[in-house]
Amino acid sequence: MIGPVGVAGAGTMGAGIAQLAALAGYETLLHDPQPEALERGLERLRADLARGAERGRWGADEAEAAATRVRPAAALEDLGPAGVVVEAAPEELGLKRDLFARLEAACGADAVLATNTSSLSVSAIAAEAGRPERICGMHFFNPPALMKLVEVVAGESTGESALAAAVEVAERMGRAPVRCTDAPGFIVNRCNRPYSLESLRMAGEGIATPEQIDRVVREDGGYRMGPFELMDLIGIDVNYNVARSFFEQRPEPRWEPHPIQERMVASGRLGRKTGAGFYEYEDGKRVEAPEPDLDPELRRTVLDRLLAQLVNEGCYAADEGVAAPADIDAAMRLGLNHPRGPFEWLDELGAERVLATLDALGDELGPDRYRPAPRLSRLGPAGLDTPA
Repeated sequence: MIGPVGVAGAGTMGAGIAQLAALAGYETLLHDPQPEALERGLERLRADLARGAERGRWGADEAEAAATRVRPAAALEDLGPAGVVVEAAPEELGLKRDLFARLEAACGADAVLATNTSSLSVSAIAAEAGRPERICGMHFFNPPALMKLVEVVAGESTGESALAAAVEVAERMGRAPVRCTDAPGFIVNRCNRPYSLESLRMAGEGIATPEQIDRVVREDGGYRMGPFELMDLIGIDVNYNVARSFFEQRPEPRWEPHPIQERMVASGRLGRKTGAGFYEYEDGKRVEAPEPDLDPELRRTVLDRLLAQLVNEGCYAADEGVAAPADIDAAMRLGLNHPRGPFEWLDELGAERVLATLDALGDELGPDRYRPAPRLSRLGPAGLDTPA
């Protein structure tokens, strides 16, 4: 068994990752440069272990044993014995590069160094490393104890042995690792771009209101939350910043942020945390309003348009080698609780329907944003089988 496992960063994510490692039987070293943050992280970890035992997610003896496996690493050099170190520091490229340089010096030559980044390039983080082949991505989702997906990301120089070790550790933690390449947003954040952006476009064009779109997506699509409900939950400012980051990295027309987002942020309507977003909130709870009327034609228009773009983005990601179609589907289900992944939706809807929707939107609104991905175009209007 690979080990011990080190975690650099004792915030919410770092403590959660350390908890998974300890429950998996690994001797676990938790580090944070701030003593107070390290102590808070250890307290959070112990409390979460106890709470999980109370809720029957694991036994009390298991929780106690896991807690004894976690040791504080006051200095970064105390992570030296670790066979795998997962970095869970703030999303700042310079900070992460400096941290990995110090980890290289502190850890053994064969130690695998993984970054939990969700938005930065693994290749960029490893660019100044002495041995970039041992650096990979292990992107856990929040909260780590509840979310099964781990995106195992290969940077340009990542070696196979590092990826294999990351997969082994994730599986032993009870997670579902999915391999992908180092592309903007990896799998989940990239393939979910249309969920908010295409919904914003429909609202901006007056096709349907946010309330109507959310209801269609829940009732007809089977999603747990509509896109506007989700944006309110995570923060409209957070969603807008992610959209801007994607567009700055690659100015794809289909990734362009929508003016509605900018206006909402400028007005301070950021969602639940400010009491107002696309919906109104009192004491953190949404103010209920009458359900909007929906006719069958509107239902089909909204769902076809949103799903066509989700399918198309998944096809673009597969065409670019980000991940295999089956892995993309699994990541979207496990990472976001989508009822189906893009290729499963393609099987459900048929290529002919998806292509007809994209072609009609391209004719009406301009082709750049709705141009079908190459593998989708290859299916042709007859709706052939989904490509492997």
